[in-house]
Amino acid sequence: MNTLVVVTHPNMEESVINKRWVEELHKQPEKYTVHELYKVYPDGNIDVEQEQQLIESHDHLVLQFPVYWFNCPPLLKKWLDDVFTYGWAYGSNGGDKLKNRKTALAVSAGAKKENYSEAGPYRYTLEQLLSPFETTFRYCDADYRSFFAFYGTEGASGENVPGAENEAPANKLDKSAQAYLNFIDSL
Repeated sequence: MNTLVVVTHPNMEESVINKRWVEELHKQPEKYTVHELYKVYPDGNIDVEQEQQLIESHDHLVLQFPVYWFNCPPLLKKWLDDVFTYGWAYGSNGGDKLKNRKTALAVSAGAKKENYSEAGPYRYTLEQLLSPFETTFRYCDADYRSFFAFYGTEGASGENVPGAENEAPANKLDKSAQAYLNFIDSL
């Protein structure tokens, strides 16, 4: 089983967690294909046919991105709009290319997990905020498997890694990266 990980981070060089996840994915190219949209399409002109073929050549699809204004980066939204077309991703005339394909999200969120709660300042959970992605996958009859999240990238890294409160930042990143790979492997 091979997994396509579509990474959409507009400033990967300055990323901490997304960059670390990508480094780990690159260590196992036989299992994971890392596809960085901002590297492939710096001008935003997406080759739809190439992207559709890439998805079709993999068993699983993971969208990896930082949460931007409680959504995804703009290039990922454009990618979804351009690539998930009628007749390919849904609808008649062969619109079944995502049917039963295991899909998931991997996101980094700037705020602490407790901020993403009904009692927190944002009043919504991350699951609620990401529901349009789940709905999109379900509309296309994909097998949506949930999301993996790393909270607190604006503060101390690793705040959501259980038992990592007193560890060095590098250990927290290592634990997060391993948890991320375990999540993808469970699809």
